[in-house]
Amino acid sequence: MHTPLMDALPVLDVNHPVKLAQRMRRAWLLYCVFSAVLAIMALWASGEVARRFATASLEVQARTDADLNAALLRAVLEKQRALPLVLAQDTALGEALATGNGAALDQLNRKLEGLAAGTQAAVIYVIGKDGVAVSASNWREPTSFVGNDYRFREYYQKAISDGKAEHFALGSVSKKPGLYISQRIDRAGGPLGVVVVKLEFDQVEAAWAASSKPTYVTDSRGIVLITSIPSWRFMSIGDIPSDALVAIRESLQFGEAPLRPLPFRKTGELDGGSLVEVVMPGSTGATEFLDLQTVVPTTAWTLQHLVQTAPSFDAAIREGRLLALLGLLPVLAAGALLLRRRHAASMRMSEALQAREELERRVSERTADLSQARDRLQLEITDHRTTGQTLQAVQQDLVQANRLAILGQVAAGVAHEINQPVATIRAYADNARVFLERGQGASAADNMANIAALTERIGTITDELRALSRKGRREAEPTPLRQVIEGAVQLLRSRFAGRMETLDIALPPPDLLVMGMRIRLEQVLINLLQNAFEAIGDGKADGRVEVRFEVIGETVAISVTDNGPGISPEILQNLFTPFNTSKESGLGLGLVISKDIAADYGGRIEVSSSDAGTRFTVHLKKA
Repeated sequence: MHTPLMDALPVLDVNHPVKLAQRMRRAWLLYCVFSAVLAIMALWASGEVARRFATASLEVQARTDADLNAALLRAVLEKQRALPLVLAQDTALGEALATGNGAALDQLNRKLEGLAAGTQAAVIYVIGKDGVAVSASNWREPTSFVGNDYRFREYYQKAISDGKAEHFALGSVSKKPGLYISQRIDRAGGPLGVVVVKLEFDQVEAAWAASSKPTYVTDSRGIVLITSIPSWRFMSIGDIPSDALVAIRESLQFGEAPLRPLPFRKTGELDGGSLVEVVMPGSTGATEFLDLQTVVPTTAWTLQHLVQTAPSFDAAIREGRLLALLGLLPVLAAGALLLRRRHAASMRMSEALQAREELERRVSERTADLSQARDRLQLEITDHRTTGQTLQAVQQDLVQANRLAILGQVAAGVAHEINQPVATIRAYADNARVFLERGQGASAADNMANIAALTERIGTITDELRALSRKGRREAEPTPLRQVIEGAVQLLRSRFAGRMETLDIALPPPDLLVMGMRIRLEQVLINLLQNAFEAIGDGKADGRVEVRFEVIGETVAISVTDNGPGISPEILQNLFTPFNTSKESGLGLGLVISKDIAADYGGRIEVSSSDAGTRFTVHLKKA
């Protein structure tokens, strides 16, 4: 390695050892000064570069977190926005509001109470056209909204004039902040009133607070509405104009909140955000944060996400400087080595004989080292070959174990797939024997024909499973959904003869086709219907199983609903895991097979369960 520094060093005079020693001391001093300056510059430059990279990385991560928080908030909003519109079309609600009948309003109270509990809305209430609340989901509570006058509320006024409104405010009765979503109730004679759903964001704020990264939402005026830090609520970004402040006070939108500016001070601008110093609650000093903004879709709100910069910047700077030192030290060491070699060469020129002897000694040592290194390398090669052979043996053992596991799963799948047809064949055979004993030959012949059809079905199932064991699978084809539902019911009719009266089916039109194969799609419905019948049991007097369908764009959704006791959370968590079942005689494969069949045809299965029952929904592609 040759550098300008080497050229700047004095030429050594090998004939004068004293001058040689003095000049070498000056050369080493110059080299040390150069190394110190270079190290300082490298540490400063690496720190700046690392800070920039850390800022970019932190900005990307913070943007991702901010988008996720905005998506969570939007999901909560969209979940509730449709509720006022649906309630505004409710006939019973309109009649209760129009007549003012006490019994009807009491029934409406109970209905709103159930809806609020099911949708997790804070409160749902109905306001008459005179502005007085006539019904509310919190009618049982001391803070009931029934009887309160809401004519002064903006969400009531805009709903009456525009048809609907959304307004964030502090509750005049509950003193809790929330978003009020209102919808006007129209009938032939004109508006009857307004239905309002109040949405509180306690769970959203708790989820944000759990991340330890301050997040808050502001409206178009810069006032904080939703925040993971409660003390920031109803503070503002900057000062609010006096005329706007007076209007806010008169509307009682935020109660007596002082609407003070947030304890922020901007210290820098970035491409996607800014750097701010924030005085956190309970702290006396300011902390620097990266402040990112993102628009909350479908609202006039802005979500702001703060990420503390010090941990990321400090770690990045330390790492950058360490890498710089690790890269610089070999260079400096190489320069020192060259300088030392130059000195050694000068010394060897004056001591040629000693240098040659030293060289021979070093060559011998190096040869011995290379021989040892060669021996070690050969030993490592032998070890690697032995390890490779052992690895191949272990891989072969794993392949064999995997084959045995697949064989067990296929055997269990075959047993589960043909269980229902075999049970139906048994039922038909028993019925045929009874018909023969009674002399009803025609009925017995029908049962025998059904038995023959079911044996063909078993053959089809086994063909499907054999095809499944080979590469590839049979392609989907347009299949009438009505035939699939009727075929599944036919197979279950004998086994669940005593419960068929609980079955309520809305059959689709004959020309409604879905992509799949009839036999496999029937197996999906058989599994779902069998589970539903077993869920309601024999002793449930009001047992009910409903089968419905719905065309959603290019998808057809078939739902099977029962009013049984529901599925326990432990089972529901692993519902589609093989051999996971709550039945003593069950294999735990029915839902797994059904999910795989739906997935083969580009569909999916969804499940929801509670104490009131269970609903399975199969989504299939429309042909």
